[in-house]
Amino acid sequence: MNRRELLLLLGGAAIAGCRSARAQRRALPLVAFLSPRTFAANIDAFRRGLRELGYVEGQNIALEVRSAEGDNRKLPALAAELVSLKPDVIVTNSEPAIRAVKEVAGTIPIVMSIVGDAVALGFAQSLAHPGGNLTGQTILSTDVIGKRLQMLHEIVPDPGCVAVLGLAGVNYDNASDELAAAAKALGVPLLPITIADVNDLATGFAEITRHQCRTLVVMSDPLFVQASRQLIELAGQYRIAASYDNRLIVDAGGLMSYGPDTVDMFRRAARYVDKILKGEKPADLPIQFPTKLNLVINLKTAKVLGFEVPPMLLARADEVIE
Repeated sequence: MNRRELLLLLGGAAIAGCRSARAQRRALPLVAFLSPRTFAANIDAFRRGLRELGYVEGQNIALEVRSAEGDNRKLPALAAELVSLKPDVIVTNSEPAIRAVKEVAGTIPIVMSIVGDAVALGFAQSLAHPGGNLTGQTILSTDVIGKRLQMLHEIVPDPGCVAVLGLAGVNYDNASDELAAAAKALGVPLLPITIADVNDLATGFAEITRHQCRTLVVMSDPLFVQASRQLIELAGQYRIAASYDNRLIVDAGGLMSYGPDTVDMFRRAARYVDKILKGEKPADLPIQFPTKLNLVINLKTAKVLGFEVPPMLLARADEVIE
C-alpha cells in the first residue's frame, strides 16, 4: 500500500468515526432549554433534577441551552434554532419565551418550568388536562399576592399608598384582581407603575415617591430578578418597603419575599421531561402548583431602611436573614 492509499484509508476511517460519533450523540434523547435570562441557579437545579432521575449528560441524555440574555426580541430566533435541532422536549419559562417556542415547535413537547395563568394565556385548555403539547408548573396560587400586601401592611400600617410595579405587555389580570381585593380590605390605595425595561426603573421610583407611597409590591417577572441590584438600590434610596415574589432578590438585599421556590421548580421540571421521554403525552400531564410557599425576610435590610418587623411576622418566616 502506497502513501496516498494509506492517507485515503486513514482519512476515510476518521470521517466514518466522526459520523459514528455524531450519530451516537444524536441517538441520545435531546432536551432543549430556552430562558429569557441566564440564572445559573435555575439551570443548575434543572440539571440536578435530571441527575436525580438517573440522567447523565453525554451518557444517556443531551442538553442544549440558549438564553436571550434579557432581550426578549432574541427569543423567536433562539426558539427556531432549538427547534431546528429536532429536540425530544423543550423546557422554557415565562410568557414571552413560552409563546416564542409555541409558535415554532409544532408537535414537539414543551415543558413550562414556570408559567403564570396557563389557561388565561392560551397555553392550556385546563390545568388538569392541558391538551396540546404544553404542560408544566404554574406560579398561580390563590391569594399569594394578597398575602404579600397584608404582610407589608404589618411592617408599614400607614403606607400612604401602595405602588405596584409591573412589566409592560405581561398579563397580570388574576394577580391584579387579588391585589385589588386585598387593598380594599386593608383600606389602602394602589398606584400601578408599568415599565418597559430596566431603564425605566429610576423614573418609576420617582413616580412612586411623588405620590408618597411608602410600600411597593413587585409583580412576578424574570426581569425583576435580573434587575435585583437596581431595585434594591432604589428602594434604599427612597426608603421604600418592597415585597418580591422571588427569594433571590432578598438574598441580594431586598426586604422580603413570599412565593414559591422557583429554583426548586426548575429541578421539578425534570420530572416532566422524564415522563415525556418515557412516552407520556403533555396533554395528559396536569399542570402543577408549587409544593411550598416561602416567606423570607431580610432583617438587616429592614434595619437599614428604618422599618421594624413585628415579632409575629418574624415568627412566621421560613427564613430570616440577619
